[in-house]
Amino acid sequence: MIGKRKIIEIDEDLCDGCGQCIPGCAEGALEIIDGKARLVADKYCDGLGACLGDCPTGALKVVEKTAEFFDEEAVEIFLKEKKETAKEPDTLACGCPSTTLQSFPAQTSCQKANEPQKLDGGQKMSALSHWPVQIRLVPPTAPFLKNANLLIAADCTPIAYPDFHRDFLAGRVVMMGCPKFDDQESYIAKFAEIFLTADIKSITSLIMEVPCCGSMRGILDEAMKRAGKKMDVNEVMINARGEILQNQTRV
Repeated sequence: MIGKRKIIEIDEDLCDGCGQCIPGCAEGALEIIDGKARLVADKYCDGLGACLGDCPTGALKVVEKTAEFFDEEAVEIFLKEKKETAKEPDTLACGCPSTTLQSFPAQTSCQKANEPQKLDGGQKMSALSHWPVQIRLVPPTAPFLKNANLLIAADCTPIAYPDFHRDFLAGRVVMMGCPKFDDQESYIAKFAEIFLTADIKSITSLIMEVPCCGSMRGILDEAMKRAGKKMDVNEVMINARGEILQNQTRV
């Protein structure tokens, strides 16, 4: 049914695709498509504008125009389908090793003593303690998440920061992803379940100095809200040259 009502309108010229509006839309009506925030369908938008305050560029506004009426029942079905789609099995049906859970034992003191050293004193061995590492592939029930010091790293950060293993990965369980190109609702649902069940000790969020990475704040905040947990997040921001621009704890 179509009629005149209030609905979200997005100015594509102002939208930079940061995705910070996505967590604020409880109906899941907004998605990042082709680098821009877009309405999935008019019937999923209730027109209340809960997402407005999360947009750093002012690209979103509530307007009154002719559109398909809000359909609460359709929203429930849509969110259920998104949740089912977001679920990842521990392993793919084909047995792909990219989703096979693995934990790597820490080196013994003897192994460390016999490890070849670089001339500059840098670390030679990988600090990775588990597999897989992609947010989409790590199940919330993964044993290595239990009581973990969690590192949530944007995909670009290990490339930009030369001492990623030494300064950030060592002693932490890493989950990596891109909040711009991946589905943010699936991130929220997964982190919410992890925060609810895994007894995470600490959270470090490593992001790049770009607006799309900033949406990780909203994702983690919403996940904690859904899980009924409140934890400090140590957020570290670096630029494309690998320089740390910001290192602060968000309470």
